[in-house]
Order: sequence, then C-alpha cells, then structure tokens
Amino acid sequence: MADPMDTDPADRDPREDALARRSAAPTLSPWLILAGAGLLAAGAFVVSALL
Repeated sequence: MADPMDTDPADRDPREDALARRSAAPTLSPWLILAGAGLLAAGAFVVSALL
C-alpha cells in the first residue's frame, strides 16, 4: 500500500522509494520511437528525391 504524502522518510516503505527512483526518469514511449523512425524515413525520402 502506498505511503501518505506527508509520511516521514524514516517511516516510508523501502519498496515505495525504489519505485519512486525508477519512475523518476521516464522511458521513451514506443510511439515516440516509431515516430522518430518515420521522420528519419521521410527525411531520407526527401533527400533521395532531391539528388
């Protein structure tokens, strides 16, 4: 169960701290990776069309 917001750090569940550390840096969304690959493909298409 999650600790309340104003819980003293000494009273917090260590598992909650581990989850907070892991979620501090969000991972890249698969949709963001696919969109980036699509933009690179579109850029390569434009460059090849101009050459």
